[in-house]
Amino acid sequence: MYGVQMLHLLSMLLLLAINCGAVKGFDKNPLEQKEKSSKLPPCKSCTVLVESFKLGLEKTSRGKHAGGDAAWEEEKLRSYKTSEIRLVEVQEQLCSDVRRGQDQCHTMANDHEPLLEEWFLHKQTDMPDLHAWFCIEQLKVCCPDDHYGSECKQCTDCNGNGKCKGSGTRKGNGKCACDAGFTGDNCNTCAANYYEAYNDGKKMLCSTCHRSCGDTGCTGAGPKACRNCKEGWLMGTDPVGCQDINECLVQKRPCHPNQFCVNDEGTYSCLECDRSCDGCDGDGPDMCKKCSTGYTLKEGKCLDANINDVSEDDANITNNAKTEL
Repeated sequence: MYGVQMLHLLSMLLLLAINCGAVKGFDKNPLEQKEKSSKLPPCKSCTVLVESFKLGLEKTSRGKHAGGDAAWEEEKLRSYKTSEIRLVEVQEQLCSDVRRGQDQCHTMANDHEPLLEEWFLHKQTDMPDLHAWFCIEQLKVCCPDDHYGSECKQCTDCNGNGKCKGSGTRKGNGKCACDAGFTGDNCNTCAANYYEAYNDGKKMLCSTCHRSCGDTGCTGAGPKACRNCKEGWLMGTDPVGCQDINECLVQKRPCHPNQFCVNDEGTYSCLECDRSCDGCDGDGPDMCKKCSTGYTLKEGKCLDANINDVSEDDANITNNAKTEL
């Protein structure tokens, strides 16, 4: 038993050295160090420690003592599953897998080492859920799922359409934080600009109103179900519903002089004319109202006057050369 105690002592010294910064060469990356020194809420920190402990149990689940005369060791020592040898192996790696809040994990493991040992050596058979026993019953920093607050009261029923504020922790008020599209104390009503697309009494689905619908929402899918129209749309004759307004046609000069208008659903855009244009009706040198200085209209396009101004003599020379060839 002396050897077991020595192993246990060495593992504790190693953990203490890591916590106190005696082991150098770790955490050279400032971002990693920042993550490791992050402070987690009490329940989250406890949960992280438990998950690390469970990972250690998985890694040591071979079920027997390693090396030597395993049969003799099983006979003389307690079963490996609940042996101090296995506990030391778990503790040696405890929190090493944790990135965010690792320092806090080590501190909590040291502060509550007797409780972890008690569960491992005496409780795990009768109470296999370490999180429930350690974080909820002993440390009282967590609650069961769908319970909240210092007394672990029952959460408000959110009907599967939201989350209870504080669920599983000793914090929060137990009220619902509804998912997008839902509202109400129990998240059982569609929010503004959503409509009830499905409801079988057990499950409800709220879908978004058509983009043309205004602030009073809609009664169903599509633009014809809008109660009113958003700016940029106009309510048409039934059953058309909200129709896009073509601002390029109904507004007088919606864009600057050297821009042209492009209609979009519910709005419009102003784009720059081609540089060859002095005003235009669209994109390109063939859409100019008139040509800019230095450009001339040829074959329906405003082209660079210098590049395209070929003299008759040059043209004759070119034609003669082609004839000789």
